[in-house]
Amino acid sequence: MLLDVQMKHSPERASQEGLVKYDSSITDATRADEIAQRKELQIILANLKKIEAKEKDRDVREDLEILQKAFNLQFREDDYLFAHNVQFIDASQAVYTGLSTLLDDKVPAGRRAAAVIRLRKYAGVEPGFKPFTDVLKQRTMEQMANPAMVYPSANEMESELARNKNYIDGMRTLFVKYKLTGWEEPFDKLQQELAGYDTWARATVMPRAGINLHMTPEEYAFSLENTGVDLPPSQLATQAQASFTGIQAEMAPLAVEVARQHGWASSNYRDVIRQLKKTQLAGDAILPFYQARLKAIEEIVVAKNLVTLPDHSVTLSLVAADGTAQQPAPNTGQKGESVLPLNIPTAPEGSPDTFDDFTYDAVAWPMTAHVARPGQELLFNSMQHHGVSLARELYASNSTNIEAWGLYSEWIIQPYEPAEGQLITLQLRLLRAALVFLNSGLQSGKITPDDAAKVLQNDVVLSPAFAREEMENLIFSSPGQAYSGFYGYTQMLQLRKDTEAALGPKFDAKQFHDFLLAQGPLPPDLLRRAVMQDFIPAQKKKK
Repeated sequence: MLLDVQMKHSPERASQEGLVKYDSSITDATRADEIAQRKELQIILANLKKIEAKEKDRDVREDLEILQKAFNLQFREDDYLFAHNVQFIDASQAVYTGLSTLLDDKVPAGRRAAAVIRLRKYAGVEPGFKPFTDVLKQRTMEQMANPAMVYPSANEMESELARNKNYIDGMRTLFVKYKLTGWEEPFDKLQQELAGYDTWARATVMPRAGINLHMTPEEYAFSLENTGVDLPPSQLATQAQASFTGIQAEMAPLAVEVARQHGWASSNYRDVIRQLKKTQLAGDAILPFYQARLKAIEEIVVAKNLVTLPDHSVTLSLVAADGTAQQPAPNTGQKGESVLPLNIPTAPEGSPDTFDDFTYDAVAWPMTAHVARPGQELLFNSMQHHGVSLARELYASNSTNIEAWGLYSEWIIQPYEPAEGQLITLQLRLLRAALVFLNSGLQSGKITPDDAAKVLQNDVVLSPAFAREEMENLIFSSPGQAYSGFYGYTQMLQLRKDTEAALGPKFDAKQFHDFLLAQGPLPPDLLRRAVMQDFIPAQKKKK
């Protein structure tokens, strides 16, 4: 019932979920439509609350609890943002997302023609539709009428606007690729409207935008809650700082071993990582290398009896150059795919825009374990094949529980990796810890952006390009994301430790991991409840 309402008001998302009847529709981005959607959702939630009081099945009650919690958070955040913040919507990105959802190899050919109708509606040439950019302008101007509003960061706006040429070029490429007809004229009009919208945003909104280096306390709290973090930031930052020091200590002897194997003069972990990065994979060599690494990891999983692997193989692909790789929707029958989020080096060697962080031998160990198997691909596969409810799949999933399994999977495989793989696994763990205390310092003003960037480049050994990307996330894109990975991982390790203590010699890692995967992406508190109430008692009964 909730999905029906959401899909009606967000047809682009509905298309991505495989609901064909929405393929030619577009979102009504007015405030009036948001209010109407809220009223419809609240009526359903009130009815579900009555059902929850009578429901006897614990799993169903848990699902209803998940739904109430998810929508209550969404409503609170929506109300705060509308009352206090002028929200800048990047029109080019929104339109690209709506069209590329249909213009994709995984989408049946018969659905793609609807993209032309959707395009005409965005451009305002379809009867009854205003240009999408006009609707967004009106919405923004309504909020700007309130003199007490907080404006978006000028840095964030400029960063988003700078990407818009790629979105426009990407749309044109997709229409040509799929040989659609009747798109050229509305596309030309839309392109002019999008360019005009960007000009308007720079002239009207950006002059009022400040150089914001941190969120308001309320926004920050929402950011953490949205990603599933329920510890105070200061407490988590203290833990992360201690973890950072501990991980560096673990890296030191591994760096010595790797330096000795290669005959390198310096055994400092920073110098060793820089040496490992010097031999880069490029172009067509990247994907086959990762595929071979995946095969090696799968052999480890089977030999060490770590977790049950499905019968089918993993399809690996690289994220597109514009960063727009699309995951298949779980309920459409599309085959699962693991997208490697590699920042492929496209700039000249030595340029500050060059990424060297994900395209070399050693890093393929943790990256493959995290994204493919036994990591997130296995989690999503479990969601598709083990009957995880839609409530858990769509409303319990957040970056804390998704990243928790990915990072925990790196930890599972690490003991069986060669020394250089273990070193880089620890480096990526070091990054997660650093993001937490740097985020806390940036948001409180105790750390400057320059100091944070130095830690990322000098101590974590990121490329300048990757460090800059992480800084954007910390400052204004997704600060809560920085906490989620580290927090979820530490919670997962503690759950493993407590389970081992409770079961003693009866603890079986494979059965533990299979049980966790069967739960789907639950928040840490609900996952712990399932392990303590179901898994541990069941294991104790076994002879």
